[in-house]
Amino acid sequence: MAQMRIRVPKTAKPGEVVEIRTLAMHPMVRGGRNDATGVVTPRRIINTFRAVYGGEEIFRMDLSQGIATNPYIAFTTVARETGDILFEWHEDGGAVFAKTVRLIVQ
Repeated sequence: MAQMRIRVPKTAKPGEVVEIRTLAMHPMVRGGRNDATGVVTPRRIINTFRAVYGGEEIFRMDLSQGIATNPYIAFTTVARETGDILFEWHEDGGAVFAKTVRLIVQ
């Protein structure tokens, strides 16, 4: 199971550019054949990250097998109104890890 850490400002002013930082603590598995047993382990890496604010996708990133075990992603967005930001990390095999954080605009 992955654990996600997210940092957004406690409050923001309308129109302010805010930095959002995320860290996914995810047990990546690169996959492959174990020569000793012959068992093939499927790859389990995070392949897509996305953030949705006010029903609109504000950030998307496609990741490849070269990504770090615990990917750190930082990006900016414009604070428009108080609302939830949905963060999703998609893993090979179909697992999705999601977390929602509220951005307060005043």
